[in-house]
Amino acid sequence: MGRVAVVTDSSACLPPGLGAALGVYVAPLRFCIDGRSYLDGIDITATELYRMLPRARELPTTSAPTPGDYYAALHRASATHDSAVVITITRRFSGMYQSATVAAATARESLTHLQVTVMDSGTAAGAEGLVVLNAARVAADGGRHEDVCSAARETMERVELVATLGTLYYLARSGRVPMAVHWANSLVHVTPVFRIQPLSGEAKTVRVGLGRNSALRQMLQLVAQQSRSGVLHGVVFHSDCLGEAELLRDRVADTFRCAELHLSDFTPAMGIHTGPGVLGFAYYTVG
Repeated sequence: MGRVAVVTDSSACLPPGLGAALGVYVAPLRFCIDGRSYLDGIDITATELYRMLPRARELPTTSAPTPGDYYAALHRASATHDSAVVITITRRFSGMYQSATVAAATARESLTHLQVTVMDSGTAAGAEGLVVLNAARVAADGGRHEDVCSAARETMERVELVATLGTLYYLARSGRVPMAVHWANSLVHVTPVFRIQPLSGEAKTVRVGLGRNSALRQMLQLVAQQSRSGVLHGVVFHSDCLGEAELLRDRVADTFRCAELHLSDFTPAMGIHTGPGVLGFAYYTVG
């Protein structure tokens, strides 16, 4: 185990087992359905959540890890590490960066031997996960604090994310994306393709497919445009559409040179706002 701990939040969509194998500390999001509270990735599986969503009597709510949640992770890390790098989802999506910053300030006063740096990944979901994995690998290999921060920063500057939804119902109902209401009520079945560019911190609609297959083709076209001839590192993530995710992973593997290619669930706490059928690909290229 390295001297530097890496801490993140459960929205990072880390591939099963990989984050744990690298010693990543995870602060879970919380969500509430019909009066019952759950810890993301701990109290309920993604599949169980999507079975519950259609039966929910009220609009489910989510909450980010609190400063106390991040502090608890830092306190655990302090027992075996000299420093910690906290990597959060983009601050444009959530207050997690601020919570982690408050926790870090507290840790510097009470855990005086622990050096702490908080980094806004500028992205989300599987793209955030790739940032975390690269930082954790350097940490596990014995890298110094500044080496871990550099690895995270270099990945942030490269990582892209493209994704599409299986339904616009939940996004329209949440009110977070005004255009989703228009799309959901359209007589033509449109399937928007979203993209998060490196360090942009926001998801933008870059293509609109006429149906699911069209959207997936356009996602792969976007990847081809950005990846060029480089070696690709990526993760396919999904919400309750494993079969499609496996097909997308196979198409990526057949089309591009891949150094690593993972498959992961879209975390349930984020899936509440999008519903089942999210299919996305986060990646960066080297060379």
